[in-house]
Amino acid sequence: MSRVTEIRYVGYGVSDFDAEAAYYQQKWGLERVPSGDGMAWFKTQGHDEHHVVRLRKAEENRIDVIALAADSRADVDALAARVEAAGGKIVHAPRELTTPGGGYGFRFFSPDGILMEISSGVARGTSRQLQRWEGVPVKISHIVLHSPDHKALIAWFCDALGFKVSDWLGDFMCFLRCNSAHHRFAILPGPACLNHVAYDMLGVDDVMRGIHRMKQMDVNIGWGPGRHTAGNNTFSYFVSPCGFVTEFTSDLEEVDFETRAPHVYTPAPMVMDQWGIGTGGPQTLPHPHENAGLFVAEGA
Repeated sequence: MSRVTEIRYVGYGVSDFDAEAAYYQQKWGLERVPSGDGMAWFKTQGHDEHHVVRLRKAEENRIDVIALAADSRADVDALAARVEAAGGKIVHAPRELTTPGGGYGFRFFSPDGILMEISSGVARGTSRQLQRWEGVPVKISHIVLHSPDHKALIAWFCDALGFKVSDWLGDFMCFLRCNSAHHRFAILPGPACLNHVAYDMLGVDDVMRGIHRMKQMDVNIGWGPGRHTAGNNTFSYFVSPCGFVTEFTSDLEEVDFETRAPHVYTPAPMVMDQWGIGTGGPQTLPHPHENAGLFVAEGA
């Protein structure tokens, strides 16, 4: 069955364009991708995904688009049909894309009204072999969303996009996989919005070195460093100038996509953070609020 197989990028509308661009390039460790459209596109240094962040000048801060990958044009067509059949509102049908890197894809609104894209055939970018201690991201690891009907959205991700459930934290946080990574998405209750975007690092030493760089640039940790139980990944969360949460992570568990049996973890401090040494906590990060312009394809 055709399915989403990876995350490509997240597009943001931001009210302080220059500050947000500086955050990703000078602090987070991404590289600018040339473009002539007035937007800022960024890629990681350690992976050949063409870009992982797009910034657009906007009156208010919002998620513009979450872009995902499929393996082939046939998969894109099949997913478009399945999304439409599952009640997803199609913004444009599969076509040749004119965004940097090109490719073939379609756009649609999730049931909660967040714009999404699925594509194949996007040009690959440059990459280099990162070295231990550089402390810069390899690629996007996972995305966490809030939803006013989180169980319905979880079912929709599975039925329409081909995800599978890896684990639950209580009955309120579900971890979803689309490949051998324990999760590429997690979904929580709340208003329709982004919780955070996580970036894979080479290992825990690179997470710590990334924390050091952020500290040197006066960006404080919102929560971390620590290690979650579901997925067993390390974490450290930071907040961008426009209020978006980004995470350094490493060591995310590899699972069998077809056969992984879900486990339900009972929420507890040492389940949320197995190390129990981190500063801050989820309560110190921005409170979720409904994404501006749901069901509005601004900057698409």
